[in-house]
Amino acid sequence: MRIISGKYKGRRIITPKNLPVRPTTDLSKEALFNILNHQFSFRELKILDLFAGTGNISYEFSSRGAEPITAVDTDFGCVNFIKKTAQQFEMDITAIKSDVYKFLERSKIKYDIIFADPPYNFSQEQFDKIYQLIFENELLEDDGLLIIEHSTQTKMEHLEYFNNSRKYGGSIFSFFEYEQEETDDDDDFDDDDYDNEEE
Repeated sequence: MRIISGKYKGRRIITPKNLPVRPTTDLSKEALFNILNHQFSFRELKILDLFAGTGNISYEFSSRGAEPITAVDTDFGCVNFIKKTAQQFEMDITAIKSDVYKFLERSKIKYDIIFADPPYNFSQEQFDKIYQLIFENELLEDDGLLIIEHSTQTKMEHLEYFNNSRKYGGSIFSFFEYEQEETDDDDDFDDDDYDNEEE
Protein backbone atom coordinates (compact mmCIF):
# COMPACT_ATOMS: atom_id res chain seq x y z
CA MET A 1 0.00 0.00 0.00
CA ARG A 2 1.36 3.44 -0.88
CA ILE A 3 0.22 6.99 -0.22
CA ILE A 4 -0.25 8.65 -3.60
CA SER A 5 -0.24 12.36 -2.74
CA GLY A 6 0.24 14.98 -0.06
CA LYS A 7 2.65 15.20 2.84
CA TYR A 8 3.49 11.49 2.79
CA LYS A 9 3.43 11.00 -0.98
CA GLY A 10 5.25 7.83 -2.04
CA ARG A 11 5.45 6.35 1.45
CA ARG A 12 4.68 2.64 1.54
CA ILE A 13 2.81 1.05 4.43
CA ILE A 14 3.33 -2.66 5.01
CA THR A 15 0.18 -4.33 6.29
CA PRO A 16 0.01 -7.59 8.24
CA LYS A 17 -0.98 -10.51 6.03
CA ASN A 18 -3.55 -11.85 8.48
CA LEU A 19 -5.95 -8.89 8.34
CA PRO A 20 -9.39 -9.74 6.85
CA VAL A 21 -9.35 -6.95 4.27
CA ARG A 22 -9.71 -6.16 0.58
CA PRO A 23 -7.91 -2.81 0.23
CA THR A 24 -8.98 -0.30 -2.40
CA THR A 25 -6.43 -0.63 -5.23
CA ASP A 26 -3.94 2.16 -5.90
CA LEU A 27 -5.51 2.68 -9.34
CA SER A 28 -9.02 3.07 -7.92
CA LYS A 29 -7.79 5.21 -5.03
CA GLU A 30 -5.95 7.57 -7.37
CA ALA A 31 -9.03 7.89 -9.57
CA LEU A 32 -11.23 8.59 -6.55
CA PHE A 33 -9.00 11.36 -5.23
CA ASN A 34 -8.72 12.90 -8.70
CA ILE A 35 -12.49 13.28 -8.56
CA LEU A 36 -12.46 14.71 -5.03
CA ASN A 37 -9.73 17.21 -5.94
CA HIS A 38 -12.25 18.98 -8.19
CA GLN A 39 -14.78 19.42 -5.39
CA PHE A 40 -12.88 19.84 -2.12
CA SER A 41 -9.94 21.53 -0.51
CA PHE A 42 -8.93 18.74 1.84
CA ARG A 43 -7.42 20.81 4.65
CA GLU A 44 -9.45 20.48 7.85
CA LEU A 45 -12.22 18.38 6.30
CA LYS A 46 -13.92 16.14 8.85
CA ILE A 47 -13.80 12.57 7.49
CA LEU A 48 -15.56 9.34 8.47
CA ASP A 49 -14.03 6.12 7.07
CA LEU A 50 -16.39 3.15 7.48
CA PHE A 51 -15.23 -0.46 7.17
CA ALA A 52 -11.80 1.13 7.32
CA GLY A 53 -9.78 -2.09 7.06
CA THR A 54 -6.09 -1.22 6.86
CA GLY A 55 -6.85 2.51 7.01
CA ASN A 56 -5.80 2.96 3.37
CA ILE A 57 -8.33 5.73 2.63
CA SER A 58 -7.84 7.44 6.00
CA TYR A 59 -4.09 7.77 5.44
CA GLU A 60 -4.67 9.31 2.02
CA PHE A 61 -7.07 11.90 3.41
CA SER A 62 -4.69 12.69 6.27
CA SER A 63 -1.70 13.06 3.94
CA ARG A 64 -3.67 15.70 2.05
CA GLY A 65 -4.44 17.70 5.21
CA ALA A 66 -7.88 16.46 6.24
CA GLU A 67 -8.54 16.34 9.99
CA PRO A 68 -9.97 15.02 12.16
CA ILE A 69 -10.55 11.57 10.70
CA THR A 70 -12.58 8.79 12.32
CA ALA A 71 -11.93 5.24 11.10
CA VAL A 72 -14.42 2.53 12.09
CA ASP A 73 -13.95 -1.21 11.73
CA THR A 74 -15.23 -4.26 13.55
CA ASP A 75 -11.90 -6.13 13.45
CA PHE A 76 -9.60 -5.71 16.44
CA GLY A 77 -6.46 -6.28 14.35
CA CYS A 78 -7.43 -3.62 11.80
CA VAL A 79 -8.20 -1.05 14.48
CA ASN A 80 -4.89 -1.69 16.26
CA PHE A 81 -2.98 -1.42 12.97
CA ILE A 82 -4.63 1.92 12.14
CA LYS A 83 -3.84 3.26 15.62
CA LYS A 84 -0.20 2.18 15.30
CA THR A 85 0.21 3.65 11.81
CA ALA A 86 -1.51 6.92 12.72
CA GLN A 87 0.81 7.31 15.69
CA GLN A 88 3.86 6.54 13.57
CA PHE A 89 2.97 9.21 11.00
CA GLU A 90 1.50 11.64 13.55
CA MET A 91 -1.86 11.61 11.78
CA ASP A 92 -5.06 12.90 13.40
CA ILE A 93 -6.93 9.60 12.98
CA THR A 94 -9.14 8.09 15.68
CA ALA A 95 -9.67 4.35 15.13
CA ILE A 96 -12.81 2.87 16.69
CA LYS A 97 -13.68 -0.82 17.02
CA SER A 98 -17.41 -1.01 16.41
CA ASP A 99 -20.10 -2.53 14.27
CA VAL A 100 -20.61 0.13 11.59
CA TYR A 101 -24.40 0.06 11.81
CA LYS A 102 -24.37 0.52 15.59
CA PHE A 103 -21.85 3.35 15.23
CA LEU A 104 -24.06 5.13 12.69
CA GLU A 105 -27.11 4.71 14.92
CA ARG A 106 -25.31 6.36 17.86
CA SER A 107 -23.30 9.05 16.08
CA LYS A 108 -24.32 12.70 16.43
CA ILE A 109 -21.40 14.24 14.51
CA LYS A 110 -21.68 15.68 11.00
CA TYR A 111 -18.93 14.95 8.48
CA ASP A 112 -17.77 16.61 5.27
CA ILE A 113 -16.99 13.29 3.58
CA ILE A 114 -18.11 9.81 4.57
CA PHE A 115 -16.42 6.92 2.77
CA ALA A 116 -17.76 3.37 3.14
CA ASP A 117 -16.12 0.24 1.74
CA PRO A 118 -18.24 -2.69 2.94
CA PRO A 119 -17.43 -6.28 2.00
CA TYR A 120 -18.50 -6.82 -1.60
CA ASN A 121 -20.55 -9.87 -0.58
CA PHE A 122 -22.91 -7.78 1.54
CA SER A 123 -26.54 -7.98 0.47
CA GLN A 124 -28.30 -5.13 -1.29
CA GLU A 125 -30.24 -4.50 1.92
CA GLN A 126 -27.00 -4.16 3.91
CA PHE A 127 -25.66 -1.60 1.46
CA ASP A 128 -28.95 0.32 1.46
CA LYS A 129 -28.97 0.42 5.26
CA ILE A 130 -25.61 2.26 5.33
CA TYR A 131 -27.11 4.99 3.16
CA GLN A 132 -30.34 5.09 5.17
CA LEU A 133 -28.65 5.48 8.54
CA ILE A 134 -26.37 8.26 7.30
CA PHE A 135 -29.14 10.37 5.79
CA GLU A 136 -31.82 9.59 8.37
CA ASN A 137 -29.44 10.61 11.18
CA GLU A 138 -28.22 13.63 9.18
CA LEU A 139 -24.54 12.73 9.50
CA LEU A 140 -23.47 14.67 6.39
CA GLU A 141 -22.86 18.40 6.29
CA ASP A 142 -25.17 20.23 3.85
CA ASP A 143 -22.41 20.34 1.22
CA GLY A 144 -20.97 16.97 2.23
CA LEU A 145 -20.44 13.83 0.19
CA LEU A 146 -21.09 10.14 0.84
CA ILE A 147 -19.04 7.67 -1.20
CA ILE A 148 -19.82 3.95 -1.18
CA GLU A 149 -17.45 1.50 -2.86
CA HIS A 150 -19.10 -1.66 -4.17
CA SER A 151 -18.98 -4.30 -6.86
CA THR A 152 -20.82 -4.25 -10.17
CA GLN A 153 -23.41 -6.64 -8.69
CA THR A 154 -24.65 -4.01 -6.22
CA LYS A 155 -26.93 -1.22 -7.44
CA MET A 156 -27.14 2.14 -5.68
CA GLU A 157 -28.74 4.48 -8.20
CA HIS A 158 -32.26 3.87 -6.83
CA LEU A 159 -31.47 5.82 -3.64
CA GLU A 160 -32.76 9.39 -3.35
CA TYR A 161 -29.53 11.36 -3.04
CA PHE A 162 -27.59 9.35 -5.62
CA ASN A 163 -25.55 11.73 -7.75
CA ASN A 164 -23.21 9.69 -9.92
CA SER A 165 -21.06 6.59 -10.07
CA ARG A 166 -17.67 5.74 -11.55
CA LYS A 167 -16.40 2.29 -12.47
CA TYR A 168 -12.75 1.25 -12.18
CA GLY A 169 -12.09 -2.39 -12.98
CA GLY A 170 -14.43 -4.48 -10.82
CA SER A 171 -15.05 -1.61 -8.38
CA ILE A 172 -17.64 1.15 -8.47
CA PHE A 173 -17.70 4.36 -6.44
CA SER A 174 -21.23 5.68 -5.94
CA PHE A 175 -21.57 9.32 -4.86
CA PHE A 176 -24.43 10.76 -2.81
CA GLU A 177 -25.06 14.36 -1.79
CA TYR A 178 -27.91 16.66 -0.92
CA GLU A 179 -29.33 18.39 -3.97
CA GLN A 180 -27.55 21.66 -4.69
CA GLU A 181 -28.63 24.54 -6.89
CA GLU A 182 -26.82 24.29 -10.21
CA THR A 183 -24.67 27.16 -11.44
CA ASP A 184 -22.88 27.68 -14.73
CA ASP A 185 -19.46 27.06 -13.17
CA ASP A 186 -20.50 24.21 -10.89
CA ASP A 187 -19.85 20.95 -12.67
CA ASP A 188 -18.41 18.60 -10.08
CA PHE A 189 -18.69 15.53 -12.27
CA ASP A 190 -17.47 16.64 -15.68
CA ASP A 191 -16.83 13.59 -17.86
CA ASP A 192 -13.74 15.31 -19.28
CA ASP A 193 -12.10 14.89 -15.87
CA TYR A 194 -12.17 11.10 -15.97
CA ASP A 195 -9.84 10.04 -18.75
CA ASN A 196 -8.53 7.21 -16.59
CA GLU A 197 -11.89 5.56 -16.13
CA GLU A 198 -11.95 1.92 -17.14
CA GLU A 199 -14.84 0.54 -19.09
